[in-house]
Amino acid sequence: MANQQPVIILLVEDDPGHALLIEKNLRRASIANDIIVLDNGQKAIDFLFKEGPYKEDHHPVPPLILLDLNLPVLDGFQVLKIIKNDDRTKKVPVIVLTTTDNPQEVSRCYELGCNVYITKPVGYDKFSDAIRTLGLFLSIVKVPEKE
Repeated sequence: MANQQPVIILLVEDDPGHALLIEKNLRRASIANDIIVLDNGQKAIDFLFKEGPYKEDHHPVPPLILLDLNLPVLDGFQVLKIIKNDDRTKKVPVIVLTTTDNPQEVSRCYELGCNVYITKPVGYDKFSDAIRTLGLFLSIVKVPEKE
């Protein structure tokens, strides 16, 4: 593992307040990984597949994606479908982190291949606690190594 690159988490969240709160509470849970925040689905796809403005980037595919569903340009369902239907990214764990708890949307996400579906609590304290708990969960999760 001499060529190990830094492990990054991709957070796809269009609400800057939610993105800041998520990152802040992941840090409180001792998650020290680099966190890349993108604010729409198309940017996420471009980043993952090194297209558009990321064409010259040399970043690795993130080993974990935190994905909101309600995104501009490409929504979270579209992003999830693209990720899980491509051999380069299909094994990357995707945690859907969204405000909706509609049972049809939950089912649709799991059918598309999400690994975990979390509904963001509405209140600030509950939201913060949920993200800190997610951070503790992430600190013990193992993800597949690159082939």
